[in-house]
Amino acid sequence: MTWLVALLVPLCWALREAADQGSGVEKIEKCDVRCSKGLQCKTKQHDFFSPPCQSSPEGLISSSVFLNVSLSTVMSCEGRQKCSLHLRVSTVLKLTEPIHGVSICTVTAGMLEHCKVLRFSKNSRERMAGQQVKVESDCFDVFPGQEVRVTLKTLPYYCGITWTSTYQVPACNTGELRSHIPECITGRLSYDVNPEKKELIVNVSDMLEDKDYHLRLCHKGYICRGTGSSALIKKEEPVKKATLVYSRPLPCICIEGWSAMTDAPRVQVCPFKDRLEELWFGVNFDPVEETLSWEPACPVVALASLCQKGDDGVCVDLPHASQNVSRGKITFTKVDPHPQLCMKFTAGSQSWTRCPFIHGKFQAWDVAVMERAGHEEIVMLSQITASFSVSVCVKSEGSPACHPIDAHTVHVVKQESVGFNLTGNLCKPNSCLQVKRLDVTYGATIIHCHLQCKVQDDVRARVPTPAVSEAKASLARWEVPWVIVPVGACLSAIIMVSLVLHLMLTVYQRKRNKLSGDCASEKHAEIYPPAINCGIPAFQTLPALHRQVYMPDSLQLGNFEKANLLSN
Repeated sequence: MTWLVALLVPLCWALREAADQGSGVEKIEKCDVRCSKGLQCKTKQHDFFSPPCQSSPEGLISSSVFLNVSLSTVMSCEGRQKCSLHLRVSTVLKLTEPIHGVSICTVTAGMLEHCKVLRFSKNSRERMAGQQVKVESDCFDVFPGQEVRVTLKTLPYYCGITWTSTYQVPACNTGELRSHIPECITGRLSYDVNPEKKELIVNVSDMLEDKDYHLRLCHKGYICRGTGSSALIKKEEPVKKATLVYSRPLPCICIEGWSAMTDAPRVQVCPFKDRLEELWFGVNFDPVEETLSWEPACPVVALASLCQKGDDGVCVDLPHASQNVSRGKITFTKVDPHPQLCMKFTAGSQSWTRCPFIHGKFQAWDVAVMERAGHEEIVMLSQITASFSVSVCVKSEGSPACHPIDAHTVHVVKQESVGFNLTGNLCKPNSCLQVKRLDVTYGATIIHCHLQCKVQDDVRARVPTPAVSEAKASLARWEVPWVIVPVGACLSAIIMVSLVLHLMLTVYQRKRNKLSGDCASEKHAEIYPPAINCGIPAFQTLPALHRQVYMPDSLQLGNFEKANLLSN
């Protein structure tokens, strides 16, 4: 019979533990200490300074005393949102005459040791000696996410007869804890997006009933930095709703909510977490330093590279022109701002391409066909001083590659054009002109095909071809800004000078009229001679002229001389 009990007790205990885990955290009315039926046990005060261990009796070893120890979390509640967690420690031990009780101690980081001592009565332990008994206590207070070290000892404490283990209390991500433990109640957030007004309408549910609730938008990174959009929902409000305004739908923009209390847990929801395409804007170019830069608005793991976009829409990566993106700003120095040069961003299996020069606003050079001396000529047009590699190349059938056969280095001075004596070679089938800027680190290799060959026919020489017309239009577009900008600057300077002179003349006129009036009044009263009253030095003050605004010495002397002439 004894062996059957020894077999069934651990099995039943294991089944109960599995059932408890399957149904979540077990709820109890109150914490208590329990022992097997027939074994009388009571809690004894724990001595802070415990006596040293005693030598264990012969044949008494730890594995033969503590046969099965289990640790679990239970919850007691005073209300729907006022629950607390406890650690339940259960053990099955073989009761022998030297064992008078069990000591259960727990300790957590930064806290003192907490022990429960269970002493068995003499009669019950003598009656149940040699049997396996069960001892259980669930009066150890714990908090979500804590790591607890548990130690079991015999009473009296025999050296080497101990059991020790570490237990991790469930964190707040458990459903029951988020609903009933105040330290875990964050509230639940739901939202609607109004893209026209750039608004997020946020609804809050399951928040702490006796606390106000904070909402805000933040940029999520190492920490969540507030964007300035926030709201406070009062606990008395029947509808827990607020509106938050955002500027851009970035993937790191999150809604953060928490109860208005110290060290309150927070919940975050990121409405645009899948909108990675919003990150690839803000590519900047400095035309003076020829620097292309981009800084991610959100932390992202990606690869940024420069590529050349062809007529087929495919952007081919330039060699040695890629950088890993994490948080900081990336920069490509000495970049040729050609419309075909683009920046490609790759994150995971997706990629996006941005072409900041596609509108030609920063284009510094071009190749065109122009009419000179009655014939057409290929020329290089440049707004900067630069060096280029120019060559005739041959395209293979069915391949976009163009193989150069004759290369030349051309140096072009700012605002000048240079002609190429290559038209004869370009008349061959599949021949193109390949141009690349040499004085930069990153530049596109531009291929011009179907250029006009040298014209021998006098009639065609007199009629401009479309290529000539396009070249003239290109020159006109480039020349207009360089004429308008200086003229505009000169006109602005003339207008400013005119306004300043007009202002000075107006002040001078008013000053002159005021002095003339004062002189006439004084002469009529015959108080002072006119020459003395009207000829006031620049930094002198007389009682009659306390409100006078003094003019520079040159203007003061002018008034003095005129006053003298009038008096004479």
